[in-house]
Order: sequence, then C-alpha cells, then structure tokens
Amino acid sequence: MGRTFKIFSLLLLLWLIGCSKESTQQSKEEDKKDNGGENDPIIKFIQDNKKNENVAFSMHWNDQNVVDINSNKALPLASTAKIIVAIEYANQAAESLIDPREEIALEELNKYYLPYTDGGAHEAWLDQFENSTQSVSLEEIAKGMIGYSSNANTDYLIEKLGLDAINNRVNELNLTHHEPLYPFTSTLWIGHHLLNEGVEEEDLVESLRNMSDEAYRNTSRRIFDEWQKTPLTDQEKMDGLEVLTMDIQRVWSDRLPKASTNDYTQIMKKLNGKDYYSEQVHSYLDPVMEQMMNNPVYQTVAEHVGFKGGSTAFVLTMSMYATDNKGNQMEMAFFSNDLNSEEFELLSEQISNFQVKLLTEETFRDEVQEQLNK
Repeated sequence: MGRTFKIFSLLLLLWLIGCSKESTQQSKEEDKKDNGGENDPIIKFIQDNKKNENVAFSMHWNDQNVVDINSNKALPLASTAKIIVAIEYANQAAESLIDPREEIALEELNKYYLPYTDGGAHEAWLDQFENSTQSVSLEEIAKGMIGYSSNANTDYLIEKLGLDAINNRVNELNLTHHEPLYPFTSTLWIGHHLLNEGVEEEDLVESLRNMSDEAYRNTSRRIFDEWQKTPLTDQEKMDGLEVLTMDIQRVWSDRLPKASTNDYTQIMKKLNGKDYYSEQVHSYLDPVMEQMMNNPVYQTVAEHVGFKGGSTAFVLTMSMYATDNKGNQMEMAFFSNDLNSEEFELLSEQISNFQVKLLTEETFRDEVQEQLNK
C-alpha cells in the first residue's frame, strides 16, 4: 500500500513537461471554441493571482512590451531551465568541443534515470527507436531533453558539457534573477543522503528546508559525482524512491532553480532574432529548440517556433519564441507556482491554446494587453 501510493504520487508530481503533438492539437480544437479574451481562463488566472506574486507573465511583440506581470519575480523554473543546457550544447558543438554525431550508449543514460520520476518522458523518447537500438547520437539526446523533457538525457548532458560551463552561460546571457543550475535527478536523492548521514526521518523535511542554497547545490553535485563512479542499481533506485513523500517532493519543487519571466523573454529574444549567436551555433540549436515546427498547427503560420515548458504538481512554466510567416516576432514567458490541483489542471489544459492564440490572433493579443494592463 505505502509503496504503491508513493509511486502514484510520484507519477502525479514529477512530470516535467515537454512539447507534444497532442497538446498542440488540443489547442487547435480549443481555438475553434473560444475566440474571445474576456473569458480566457489563463487571463483570469493571471488577474486573480498577480497580487500574490505566484504568477508572472511577460510578452513582447515586435520589440514592444505587451504585458509585464511580476516580470522580475524569481519563480521555480522546472524543466524550462533545460533551455540553458540546450544553448550550451549548441555553443560547444559550434566550437568543436563536442560532436553531435557522437554515438552514446543508451546504458550511459541509465545512470541518471530514476523510475516514476518523469511521467514517462524518458520511456516515450526511447519508444521512437527500434528495440535493438543500443546507442544514439548526442544530438538525439539533446532533442530528447527538449522535445520529451527526459531528465536522464538532461543530466547526461550536464555531465558531458560540464555544470560550470552551463552556469557560466547563465552569466554570459547577463540574466538578472537566474539562479545556478544543478543536476535534476541527484537532487531527488538529497533526502536519502541525509537519512544516511543520521538525520531522523521525522526531521527530514525541516532539514531539507533549512539547508543553505550552497549546501543544497553542493550536496546534489556530490551525489551526482558519486553516481559517475558507482551508479545506483535498479534495486537501490526503487528503495530510494520510498523516501520521496509528497512533503519531500514539495521541498524539491520549491527549491528548483529560479528565474524571472524577464530573464526568459530576454533569452527568447536572443534566440528569435538569430543574431546574438552565430549561424553555426543556430545550426545546432534550432533543430533542438524548434521541434514545435514538426506540428502542422505551427507549420502553417510560422517561420520558426522555439518552446520549452516544465511542471511539477505545484509549478507550471513555459517560455516560447516565434516568428510568424509575416515576419512578426513574439517572445513570451509564463511562470506559476504554489498551484493547487484544480489550478494545475486548468493551466495544463489551456496553456497550449493560449500560446497559439497569442501568436495567431491580433484581437486576442489586444484583449490580453487590455485586460492584464488594467
């Protein structure tokens, strides 16, 4: 009973979303039902929550600020942070520090895979390959990080690229509120580590909350480094999941790296303009970041679209850039935190529709601007 409940809880919580054909197709259907902005559920959610600062939203259209709601408030990023890893991957590829064609054994990724902690993202990514596949290219791993939001792929790239190099990329981008990144999966193991260090189980949540940011990040990195030398066995992974109660997972969600929507609209502007990084960098970055262009919804309206989203049961975030087929450019970021289950369900169902309408409907953009700038 206890193990089954905890695993079910993990499936609910540790879903770090990527882009999907299904969610975008849903947005197309929703678009047919509701063409107005006054009753849009995302607008209402922002209006209802902007004073408590648990939501932030920034949008630019052709270099003009359309909306800035709590744009300098740092909130947990969840998987949206993986954009930084993708940027570092493309830069190292352009500098010939890595070879995107390098074949990586799938077994290497298993070091970082924790069952039940990514909502099936890693398995969904693997399903596109033949059962006999033993290795994939580094480029495919990067695509799986963004398109499927595989945490295992992300942590493999963190090890391959170097965490210091990734965090130096944050500094290079001159982001005001962005916290340093640390590995995704090993952070889930900090509670297990503290129990082994002698912390009592009843004190674990408080101990995790009371850790300084530096101690928390350093512990995550130490666990990550230990896994390079001695990977967890399948049994050790399953045993360790028993520690991840909902209270522990809430601490994990609260302590994810934070940034502001202002930070991410700046990043989106750099990627959308194609002039901040070199053409060679974009030759590696765009195939990873712009997988949304595989979706017919965007093929008919845009020259390019880049997107990454992320969520836990308490957090939903997304950041997007697009240039439509008339040359108009849009950059946006939406971050929300401290969600209850009803709010999470609403945002999950509606956010794709919201982003499509912002790109494609001028009247909807005008309504968003009018309603949210009151």
